[in-house]
Amino acid sequence: MGRRVAIVGVGHSKYGYRNDVSLAELAWESIKQALDDAGIGQEDIDYVVYGNVGVWSSEPLPAVVINEYAGLTPRGTVRVEAACATGSAAIKLGHDIVASGEADIVLVVGVEKMNESPTPTVVELIGRAGNYFWEFENFGLTFPGYYALYATAYMARYGATEEDLCRVAVKNHYYASMNPKAHFPRQITLEQCMQSRYIAWPLKLFDCSPITDGSAAVILASEEVARKLTDTPVWIKAIGTASDTSNISRRPDFLLRRGVMEAARMAYKKAGIDPENPARYLDAAEVHDAFTIAEILTYEELGFAKPGEGYKLIREGQTYIGGLIPVNVSGGLKAKGHPLGATGVGMAVELAKQLRGEADKGRQVPVKNGMAVANNVGGTGHYAYVMIYSLQP
Repeated sequence: MGRRVAIVGVGHSKYGYRNDVSLAELAWESIKQALDDAGIGQEDIDYVVYGNVGVWSSEPLPAVVINEYAGLTPRGTVRVEAACATGSAAIKLGHDIVASGEADIVLVVGVEKMNESPTPTVVELIGRAGNYFWEFENFGLTFPGYYALYATAYMARYGATEEDLCRVAVKNHYYASMNPKAHFPRQITLEQCMQSRYIAWPLKLFDCSPITDGSAAVILASEEVARKLTDTPVWIKAIGTASDTSNISRRPDFLLRRGVMEAARMAYKKAGIDPENPARYLDAAEVHDAFTIAEILTYEELGFAKPGEGYKLIREGQTYIGGLIPVNVSGGLKAKGHPLGATGVGMAVELAKQLRGEADKGRQVPVKNGMAVANNVGGTGHYAYVMIYSLQP
């Protein structure tokens, strides 16, 4: 079973085009906040895990560079990668190190400077996150194309519309407008989304997450240490993780991302959540809306809606605060931003603040159950992580 593990400190940089700082400086923004939040210093950290994909930035192997800059040398460190789910993979490793008894306090940092490469290069590099020789080399599939396939298949099978996709973007921009850390802290209208140019039909500019620089950090501690450091530990109640075939043509049903569903099943079972009605147990969800269709798919994969009915939740406003379950009130990847290595860690920071009642005005969810879920997906469901964060161990 291992030891219980809690988040005792969190930090989050401003997301966006961060040409004003180096990679190490960007990481330090969130590291410093997390240390201050936990009330500890660098000398108290036993080990550091970095989540960083980094193929687009000038520091391709940044762990020791950031460690030195942040005053963390000679602490042991490692860099992990799981495509867009890298941040959650880093938290999983940090959690396991503490749970095993190997360390008492572990710092997990997600950081990315994606804008150090031109946009076409970044799009190509992300496009290689699937099966390179089969899909990218032969068919030129990039991620807007992958998710356009999801959107057209979903619309054809279930009758969802382009307006339904845009409703996700409108919601997420609405909440991002109240999040000063967001890449795009501004609202958009349904008309603006519908009139934006196509990137890969039916996905338009406002259906797609931006290329973002940013960092996020969490400090994880064993139960004994956590209770000494804070009165409001946020426990990692459960982690579910799964994968799917690298070649999407080998999946039996394109619209069923089996990895996400399996990760959710595992996490719900560990946390004692009824998979038939998980929304009843949860106060909020942060999900992987790299494209608007992905958020709708996730409603179904996490059990908030039946297969083919996810679009009805956004059409009816059920994923706003006050609805069935508030989803992506940070702004999500769509509007808060998607710095790949930081994304899953940023979700943890957001949900820890929500559970502690410390979110920005206008986007604090009512905390009734003291439990929230994060879903971070790499590739087109290749990597899947579902985390349950809780006020109770």
